[in-house]
Amino acid sequence: MDADLQDPPSLILEMFDVVYSGDYDCARAKRITRKGESIIKSFFAKSFYKLMSKIADVKIEDGARDFALMNRKYVEAVLKCPERIRFSKGIFSWVGFKTKYFGYENIERSKGDTKWSLLKLFLYALDGIIAFSSKPLIISSVFSCLLFIIALLLISFIIVRKLLFGDPVTGWASTMCVILLCSSIQLLTIGILGQYLARIYSEVKRRPLYIVREEE
Repeated sequence: MDADLQDPPSLILEMFDVVYSGDYDCARAKRITRKGESIIKSFFAKSFYKLMSKIADVKIEDGARDFALMNRKYVEAVLKCPERIRFSKGIFSWVGFKTKYFGYENIERSKGDTKWSLLKLFLYALDGIIAFSSKPLIISSVFSCLLFIIALLLISFIIVRKLLFGDPVTGWASTMCVILLCSSIQLLTIGILGQYLARIYSEVKRRPLYIVREEE
């Protein structure tokens, strides 16, 4: 939990009771309002969670905090994810298990100022997207394929135009065909490499194929 008391300590007893009872493996705090935040910061935070809900491989609750209480099984499951760049919100959601969220309204910090600038928040969001989604690579691959098709169509158009109407500027048609062909092949190749890269990235993270919640 944060030391500035924005995570309310009053929730600890309720969170402990929920986990100790065995009904849930994890209890997490969830901020249901963004009172006190700037409009810009709130806008980007909401946009991030909306984007993650569409492209991420896991569901990340809007407003979920790192303030959490876990049982030993949950902790061991989290430790099985050995990646160095750890986007904790994503890892907690990826592990799964039974989680109960405790909502609370945003609380002003008792002392100090936030260390999270817009740039740091952007980089943090970027870490989350890269760690739990390969869709950016897929999108770039699809985009490169589309550009390759468009380039072939443009080359065909240039050739037909030259045959029908001639070449008003000597060498223009051949130069454009070479540029379009080379550029489209490069983009297509990069798109293919992106697919291999996505699979390599998934493998090197060494996350377990599955996690057993309990054994008989």
